[in-house]
Amino acid sequence: MRQHAPTLMIQEQPMLLIILGWYAIAGCVIFATSIFIADFVVPQHDWISDTISDLGAGRYEYIVDIGIYAFSASLLATAIAAAHFHMGGWRWSNGIIGLAIISLLVFLIGARNEYGDQDSDGFVIHSYLVYALGLLMVFVPWTMAKGANRVASGYAKALIIIAIVWAISAPIFYFLPTDIDGIYERYLGLIAFSMVFTLARLFIKRGGSLRQSRLA
Repeated sequence: MRQHAPTLMIQEQPMLLIILGWYAIAGCVIFATSIFIADFVVPQHDWISDTISDLGAGRYEYIVDIGIYAFSASLLATAIAAAHFHMGGWRWSNGIIGLAIISLLVFLIGARNEYGDQDSDGFVIHSYLVYALGLLMVFVPWTMAKGANRVASGYAKALIIIAIVWAISAPIFYFLPTDIDGIYERYLGLIAFSMVFTLARLFIKRGGSLRQSRLA
């Protein structure tokens, strides 16, 4: 007698999407707050000319490190939410992988401690991590735009704009005079936050809609 495998009922968990979405936003806020605090705590620091890397070195490096790790977890939360609410297609899958890799890169940038203090002990990978992050910041929003469009066209447009603005803005950083590269780096950070905010809002809205439909 042939036995049939039971059909699995796979359902999205609305509260999981909502929690992950809100943490993704919170991680960005924690990172921004840590930079703001360090700007005032670190002596002789000029937030216009000195980069975040400068804040991440020295006696008060732990302040920025907390923010870096929070942002890394924020990106990971976004990747988990995207995997849970999969919009189908290889592009969305690649975007999930890209988010996870960016999360790892941000974590390594904080953990390796190779910035701001002319560290040259051993093989320094900071620049390579930053280059990889820069490329993925174009790839991830572009590749996830098609899936986001299935929810609402506004999300797709926002992600495409983010990819374009980053692709244009990021290379300029390397040609700027050092007396303004600090504030420009913070501008690039806002673009990265925008990507996370866009995806987080998508997941929060989706979780809220699912929750209401199941309560109805």
